[in-house]
Order: sequence, then C-alpha cells, then structure tokens
Amino acid sequence: MANIAAKSDIPVAVESISVSMFGDFKLFVGDHVIDDRISRSHKMWVLLAYLIIHRNRHISQEELIETLWPEEDNDNPANALKTLLYRTRASIAAVLGEEPQLILSQRGSYSWNLQIDLKVDAEEFDRLVSVAADISIDRQVRKDHYQRAMELYQHDFLPKLSDQMWVIPFTTYYHYLYLDSVFACGDMLLEDEEYGKLADLCNQAVRIEPYEEKLYILLIKAFLAQGNTIAAVSQYEKATELLYKNLGVKPSEALRELYQEIMKENKLLELDLTVIQQDLREAAERPGPFVCEYGFFREAYRLEARRAARQGSSVQIALITLSLPDGKSPTLALLNKTMEQVLSVLEYCLRRGDVVSRYSGAQFVIMLPTANFEDATMILDRIVAMFNQKNRKSFLILNYKIQQLDLDKMKAYN
Repeated sequence: MANIAAKSDIPVAVESISVSMFGDFKLFVGDHVIDDRISRSHKMWVLLAYLIIHRNRHISQEELIETLWPEEDNDNPANALKTLLYRTRASIAAVLGEEPQLILSQRGSYSWNLQIDLKVDAEEFDRLVSVAADISIDRQVRKDHYQRAMELYQHDFLPKLSDQMWVIPFTTYYHYLYLDSVFACGDMLLEDEEYGKLADLCNQAVRIEPYEEKLYILLIKAFLAQGNTIAAVSQYEKATELLYKNLGVKPSEALRELYQEIMKENKLLELDLTVIQQDLREAAERPGPFVCEYGFFREAYRLEARRAARQGSSVQIALITLSLPDGKSPTLALLNKTMEQVLSVLEYCLRRGDVVSRYSGAQFVIMLPTANFEDATMILDRIVAMFNQKNRKSFLILNYKIQQLDLDKMKAYN
C-alpha cells in the first residue's frame, strides 16, 4: 500500500472507490487507502460516512451541523463546518492529489461526487442477501450468494462511529440481516451435509455474535456430524458458560438435547473391562458431590427415581436461589462471583452420592438420594449457614426449597 502520510505529487486516477463500512471505515482507491491513519479527527469520519451513505442527495449545511454537533454549544457552527470540510479535503488530497474533489459544495449544500463510481460493502452485502433469500432461484446459487455476503460481513457496521444516533439503525439492520442470513445459509448447509462449510460459517458468526444460542446449536450439529465430539463438547461448555455468566439464563431445551447426543457419540468401543473399571473407579473416588451439567443431571435423576421407586427409598430435590433482599436477581457481575462461592460451599457440605447442577444464572438444583425431608432440611440449613458465615458483609440472600420425589407417580410410570 502507498504511504498515506506523504502528500501525493502525482495525481491519482480516480475512476472508482471501494468503501469498507463493516469494521474499520476505509476507502480504497487503486493501491491507495484512506483510513483513520490520515487523521484522528472523529468528526471527519462522521462527515465522510454521512456523505457516502446519503450520496444520492444534496445535504444542507443545517443538516450537517445538526448531525455533527447535535448537542454541543458552538458559537459559530457554520464556520466550524467549513473548517472541518477544508481539513477533510486536505487530508484526502494528501493521498490522492487535488483532483478530483470527492466532496462537492453548491449553494449552501454539500454532496458526494457522483461522477466517481462508489462500491460500498454494506450495500453489496444487502444486494447479495436479497438475491440469496429468493427461494425461486437455484439452491446452489442461493448458497453461493449467502457465502459471498458472509465474507463481506467481518464486523458490525461502522463500530467506531457507534456513538452517532444516525448510525444505530443501520447497525441494527445489518446485524440482524446478517444473523438471519447465517441461519438460512446454515440450515441449507446442514440439510446438504456440507458440515465443514457449516462449521466455518458458524465459527465466524460466534465471533461477531457470541450470545446467540442458535449459532452454537448449528455449530455443535456440524461437529457431531463430522464425528468431532471433543469440539462439540467444547462448544457446548462455551455456550452454557456464556449464557449463565453474561445473560443469566439457562440453556434451551434444544441445546440440552444436543448434549445428550454428544454423550451418546462420545462412547468409544472398549473391549478391555479392566480399563473400563479403572475409569469408573477414578470417577467414583472424587471427593464431594457429583457436579454436572443440567442435561446429565436429568439423566441421573431419571436413574435415581427408578431405583427409588423399586426400593421404596426417598429422594429429595432441592432448589437454592441467590437473590437480593427484595427477591430480585443480582447484577450479572455480582451473581457470577457469588455463585462460584455458593458452589464451593455445596462441594464442602454435600455427600459424595449427592448430585448438583447449575439450573439458571442464580440457581443450583440438588438431588439428595436416600435422604428424608428432615435430613435434607438439616443439610440445606447447614449450606445457608456456611454461606452466610463466609459472606458476612454480603447483602445477598440464599434461599432454598425442598420437595420429595413422588414415588407413587414413579411406580405408575414404571
């Protein structure tokens, strides 16, 4: 690339300009690049972006002043605008030369020079998605257009200008159009068994939108179809952790069902019973309760409930909830920190045969086999007391509910 800091002595032939608005705002003119290295002026880039987006009309001086200085006190805004325009033109001229002028002025209004062909990545993205969404055209053509569109969308729209009110609707529009396109393309790739392309598509998408659960579902399905259970488990754990810690919500039923598929796929053929026994022995010798993901908790519950129904033993299910004094949920930052402390108390107080799982951002569910209601109440009281002792300065409250497994229903089920 040319040295953008040096003034161009030879005028650059400007026939077309490519503009990047997804991520860093850049203008590409041949081998030359115009980006924020030529000027750190935030308002200069707001001005350029606004003129490009609205290039099909003349923009009045008043509109530009309102856009650039919406709530700022400025004794002479017209003069400030003229100064900004002068500096913007000078910065561009330092790269391309004096001609042609990219910003034109006419009778108190300003516009982009339409004699120069402009290709904007956001507009091309919109066009490609529009074609791809047409279900009447060839399926492969649709997928090709979707994937070309995805290659353009490397980041949200003008992130460095996200403080501008006029940018927000564009950012929202393109972000959701991108996600809808990923889902549409992803579903087609899954149906057509193109699992490698699906994994690549979703891996890129979760970097842009890490809190969209459906992306992880598609990604895990791709890994499972490829037989890559290690990657599937990793993505499942990443998804559940993000949901708990950043949104304070539990995984959906669809994601939990995928966990069961992962566990089924993760069973390798092993003919040596000694190896199997050693693996089981090591798992059984771990101290404290069995802490697991909720999908596995459900399976453990089903197994324990069937056994209790046959033997007539009692099983207690407890739900503990962390809350503010008024019953509302704490902020996520406080919640995540304190829930780790709650788990450490559970691991200390519960028996090796007990089972624990995170149920939601502020809750743990506990299964207490062979315990009656009185024993369970005593155990939960001990947990609350230890939590309060370890968090004397905390205003958070740990509550619990206990319910005995209904053996009559389980017998009828069996």
